This record gives sequence, C-alpha cells and structure tokens, in this order.
Amino acid sequence: MVIDVHAHALLPAVEELVAEDSRAQEARAQEAAFFGPASAGPMREMVARVAPLMLDLEARLAKMDAQGVDVQLVSTSPAHYHAWAPAELATTLARRIGEEIAALCERSPRVVGLGYAPLQHPEVAERAVVEAVTELGLRGVEIPSHGGEIELGDPELDGFWAKAEETGALVFVHPWGCTLGLRLSRQFMSNIVGQPVENAVAISSLILSGLLERRPGLRILIAHGGGYLPFHPGRMDHGWAVRPELTTAERPSAALRRLYYDSLTFEPELLSTLVARVGADRVLMGSDFPFDMGCEDPVAHVHGAPGLSEGEREAILGATAARLLGLRDDHLLGG
Repeated sequence: MVIDVHAHALLPAVEELVAEDSRAQEARAQEAAFFGPASAGPMREMVARVAPLMLDLEARLAKMDAQGVDVQLVSTSPAHYHAWAPAELATTLARRIGEEIAALCERSPRVVGLGYAPLQHPEVAERAVVEAVTELGLRGVEIPSHGGEIELGDPELDGFWAKAEETGALVFVHPWGCTLGLRLSRQFMSNIVGQPVENAVAISSLILSGLLERRPGLRILIAHGGGYLPFHPGRMDHGWAVRPELTTAERPSAALRRLYYDSLTFEPELLSTLVARVGADRVLMGSDFPFDMGCEDPVAHVHGAPGLSEGEREAILGATAARLLGLRDDHLLGG
C-alpha cells in the first residue's frame, strides 16, 4: 500500500458549534491579521478551489487515484483547532472532530483517521486521546505545536503523553499559526517561515525536556519534514555539550531518531538528507493534501530522492505507515 499520512478534511459540523460565538469571530480576525491583508484574497481563492477535495469523498478518492495513493491518514484542518475554547467547549469540539473523522473513515477503507486533542486543557487532551482510540476506532490524534503557554514537553502534559503511550496512539504534530505573530504577516511568511519554525520548537521541547527518554513507547509524527531542526541539529548538540541547563542523557541529534517525520521537504535532496539523519524507517510519505503548500505528486517526490535504496523507498511510501497504523496487506479488501 502507498499511504499518505498528511491529509486534511473540512468539517462543517464542527464550525456550526462556534458559528455564533463572538470569541470565534475574534480569533478569526486575529488569524486574518497574522496572515496579512495581502494573503486574504489568495487564501479565500485557494480554499474555494480545494474545498471539494476535503468535503466530497468521491473527489478525494479520485484525486488519490491520480496520485497513486492507496490510503490516506486523514486529520482535521488545523483551522478547526479553536485553541481559544474553554474546557467544556474544547471537549465538545474534540469529540465532534473525532466523530466526523470516524464517520468519514466508515465510508471507505481507503481512509483512516486521527482525532484531535486540545492541548490548552491537558485533562481534556488526555480524555480525547483515549476516546479517539478506544471509542471511535481512530489511529490517534492530531495536536498543535503548543497549547498556549504549554509546550509539548512541559509537565502539564505528562498525563496526555502517558495515555498516548498506553493506547498506542499515533500523535501527529501539526502547527496552526506561529508565535512570532505579526512579524510574519507579509509575503505569506506566516506559513512558509512560521510552520517550519513551529515544528522546530515543538521537536526541541520534546527532546530537551527528556520526554522521549522517559516514554520510549511514544509514536509521534511531525509534519512538514520536521521543519528546520532535522537539518540543523548541530547547534543544539553543541549547546548540550557546553550548557548545564541541557540535562538529557542522549545527544539531541540522536534523539531525532525517536520521532517520525512526513516527507514534505519539497526538495528531493532534502528528503535524502532527512533519511540519512533519522533513518528511512522514521520517514513517512505525506503531502499536506490538498492545500497549495502541499506536494501535488508525493509519490514522485519520494522516487526522486537521490541515493535511496528500493527498500528505503518502500518503507517511506507505505510500509512503515502500515505498521504504525495497524494496516494489513488485505486492508483494502476489508480484511
């Protein structure tokens, strides 16, 4: 099976829950300012163009056929995170996201799914990951790169990570926005710079907090090829060697191999570099379907990476994802 682990869905039923909420409207205004006025029109046009692929299953499957993709791991559009939501509403939103993704998966074996865990409320996130896996039959949860003031490696999230490890959930880290704020509101830097920055900060927190050493059974997938950090870990290694504040037993660059990464590097040569850094068994094909900042032909991107063996390509294209997601060879036949 060829498996795309980075694909999104729009969920109108989720937005209906906050449509009349003034806090949602305020958050949307803040997001618009973050993206900047020059991006408003192109953003609307892009969403209108790709929305059918996120709303209509038959359109999704047809596009997958054209790409040579057998199975997608589908997660919610990050626009549905609503990180401003208080605990009770966040619980409702997470449950609805999970239910909507599960309903989509029930319609075709070519779609498997992730729920959502709102990290701004650690106790809600803890319940959400358990419900996603044990009640809704999903493969794990999508999370943002931070929960407001809470970083991924902070003690407040120990309970969440314990449940993720216990249930075997795949945790997909996907940013929405960037804490650099309005500095990135020009030339679409909010996305082209902000997303890799957020990925890098998220990975740094996971590694330097010692979380990956304490919970070696975690299965964490980082979007966008891991952002900047996998391609520039030397500075962190140097800091680990000379600064007493960095107390992990393991060199940070070695800890990179405890995580999984999608293949969305845009340059095939960088994909080869990522594989050399973390191993082919830690890289999974991902396209960011169907957004314009994704990869239109993710299979060709993997095949174009120089120096990879056939076995390494097979691992990236689907073998590792099938193992992580519990998909057997007869999955598409209903087995």
